[in-house]
Amino acid sequence: MTTAVQQEAGPTPGIDPALVRDAQRGDPLALAELMELLTPYVGRICGPIARQDGPDAAQDALIVILRGLRQLREPAALLGWARTIAVREAVRVAQRAGRTVTAPLDELRAAGDPQLATDVEDALARLTPEHRAVLVLRDLEGVDETTTSSVLAVPLGTVRSRLARARRSFRKVWES
Repeated sequence: MTTAVQQEAGPTPGIDPALVRDAQRGDPLALAELMELLTPYVGRICGPIARQDGPDAAQDALIVILRGLRQLREPAALLGWARTIAVREAVRVAQRAGRTVTAPLDELRAAGDPQLATDVEDALARLTPEHRAVLVLRDLEGVDETTTSSVLAVPLGTVRSRLARARRSFRKVWES
């Protein structure tokens, strides 16, 4: 059995590529450990995008990840691959639900101010799933524009314009 968490920065920060390879070979313990490591990561991405349907989106994303894990050629690419699946599933679930009702944003850090978290949650709830996705990737996850473009499967110019509109909409709601 391999160590799940790497102690030093490597090509896959936080998840040992050997654990991924063991899971790909069908080791049930490695697979369980990998899913345990990925679940909070996927949930943190799906929650702000799919809102109250975040747990459903996270579950759908984890199923896609589990089914496709053997096809992942480079274990070091696991987190990026999982992020792409999580964003796409969250947007899909949010669009399917077509709702804008607020839900808790437990993972959002609000520097200990619950009112700030509620205000941010309310502002995010008024955005489209596509705008929430680009804000989560860029402003919460810190993903660069090129990667965001790849994750969302849209051109770089679309990411930039969508991000500008999302930030403008967020700011407008925030200041009202």
